[in-house]
Amino acid sequence: QVQLVESGGGLVQAGGSLRLSCVASGRTFSTASMAWFRQAPGKEREVAAAINRSGGRIYYADSVKGRFTISRDNAKNTVYLQMNSLKPEDTAVYFCAADSQGSLVMRAPAYEYWGQGTQVTVSS
Repeated sequence: QVQLVESGGGLVQAGGSLRLSCVASGRTFSTASMAWFRQAPGKEREVAAAINRSGGRIYYADSVKGRFTISRDNAKNTVYLQMNSLKPEDTAVYFCAADSQGSLVMRAPAYEYWGQGTQVTVSS
């Protein structure tokens, strides 16, 4: 079993930055692929970024490419999402997710463990 706890969300003006953190409990973190998903009101949950177990393979959604950076520290059981140049359309609840199989996929059903989410609000 893996438990995920996100932190770092908040209210920021457009153009600002936030850094999200997700701390995982359990022994499978170092072998799991991790992802950050987001869900805006009235919209489907979508992947923002994903990273494989070693950090050697990374995926970004086109909408965040060049502005967001995903990274992980396996020694600390933590995955990060550095978000720069934030836009109002980045406003959403951001969820950390883990795929214990270690496959780097962009579909929410592939991830069996989820955090509770953290709200990110970007004002114009």
